Amino acid sequence: MAVPTKLDHCVIHVSDWVRSNKFYSEVLGAELVQRPVGWAYRFGDKQLNVHGPGVKPAEVARLPVQPGNSDLCFEWQGPIDSAIAHLKAHGIAVERGPMQRFGARGPGTSVYFRDPDGSLMEFMSYGDAK
Repeated sequence: MAVPTKLDHCVIHVSDWVRSNKFYSEVLGAELVQRPVGWAYRFGDKQLNVHGPGVKPAEVARLPVQPGNSDLCFEWQGPIDSAIAHLKAHGIAVERGPMQRFGARGPGTSVYFRDPDGSLMEFMSYGDAK
């Protein structure tokens, strides 16, 4: 029997709101959602809750997430070459790839890069899978 769940949100931590808001909105296409203190980054019906300057980490976390220690993959809806061109246009260096990986929808082609705090980011294109 399938359990009726789906991913709602994850949590990241940033060290600078202006720099991170620009990166997550311009490079990753997030909708910026202002909260009482700080921001969240929304991607359709999925969200990154963001801890950062002025935000008290959730008291339920055993070890609060720290800037630079996240690893997130975003599906790129097009050829991986267009993802590489997009990153280059924003001055973002590709750290690894393109390379074959396995994601939520099966085999795909990925490139890896970093957010402003050093967290590992990945664009995966399923259209490029061999």
